Amino acid sequence: MPNNPYTPGQVPRILAGRTEEMRRIDDLLGRVAAFGEMGGPLLVFHAPRGVGKTSLLRASQRRAEAAGFVTSWTACSRDRPVLPEIVHSVGRALEQADAVPSGPAGNRWRGQLERVTLEVGLPGAKVQAEIGRSEPVTPPPAAVGLLQSLLHDSATVVRKRGGAGLMILLDELHTASSSDLSVLLNTLQNLDGDREETPIATVAAGLPVTPEALTRAATFGERSSFIALDVLSDVDAASALTDPAAAEGVEWTPAALSAVVAEAHGYPYLLQLLGSTTWDSARPASGTKLGMPAVRKGLPAARDQLSAMHRARWGAAGRIEREFLRAMAFCGDGNVTRADIAAGMGRESRAISMPRERLIAKGVIEPVGHGLVRFTLPGFGAFVRGLDDA
Repeated sequence: MPNNPYTPGQVPRILAGRTEEMRRIDDLLGRVAAFGEMGGPLLVFHAPRGVGKTSLLRASQRRAEAAGFVTSWTACSRDRPVLPEIVHSVGRALEQADAVPSGPAGNRWRGQLERVTLEVGLPGAKVQAEIGRSEPVTPPPAAVGLLQSLLHDSATVVRKRGGAGLMILLDELHTASSSDLSVLLNTLQNLDGDREETPIATVAAGLPVTPEALTRAATFGERSSFIALDVLSDVDAASALTDPAAAEGVEWTPAALSAVVAEAHGYPYLLQLLGSTTWDSARPASGTKLGMPAVRKGLPAARDQLSAMHRARWGAAGRIEREFLRAMAFCGDGNVTRADIAAGMGRESRAISMPRERLIAKGVIEPVGHGLVRFTLPGFGAFVRGLDDA
């Protein structure tokens, strides 16, 4: 029996759709490879959880490595300073690619790595002090200069040894402190001033609040290239289901495929989850098809997992945030106006700004236009309405 090819909660084996987004990344990498210069401003993909940001970055990482790039991956976190993580990641990447000079030159490079780690760790220690600051943060000049030298030297070494350049990938960028973001942005801006000698491409991903966080950290952060990821089209959603199955010699019936695409609402995570539960229910042999009986049998397990995610999001919300979510849920499951939510809460519109911003930062809701928000996870509105019946 073929193995289950679906990977809910992990990077998919086959990335469906995202053709335009991959083209943007390829253009960035192509400029570095062709001219040996910086690919351009920081490229940032932002979207709610479950839309496939990490999968896109991982797919681009594989393509970059195939094109001769050394790639550095950093998963940002609120629990630790980000800049030392970037420095360590760059160091590991060059070591693994055997791009570190040998002998005394290599020892000097490792010494430089240690000095930069020490210096950039200092602003990162101010995470709690920086949370909530509205004005741009002034970065320590020494940290910027040392990080700039390290990245420039690392990229140059890769290029001199026949590689295309250095690609830096940053996931969950919205979790980085303002101080760390300020150092990073100032470093990238300085490197861009000498772009002809800096073969680097930097690509990041984060929640919808990421553009605001970057602009708050440094006013010129707004010059980064921001791209919002949306859910998959029905055609791409179908491919996310059929392509992994086809690789195992299994097909989907049209009815089963349509049912799962409709249930997932274009969310890559849900497509992987529903594909996985359907596969486990059918346990198909090569040359067979996944049909409606397997979809129906697998749906309860998938819906249980989705309900657990709903409960986790509700449990993480504060009292006023829950009041906001309840008012929003009773307005419907589509786009909801700020005025309608405020009315449902019995408050003035300007009085709901704080819970709105906190829920956006948590990825529970997302802005979809002037004064409009929507839930980021299918079925969450129905879950909240059902709490009154429990």
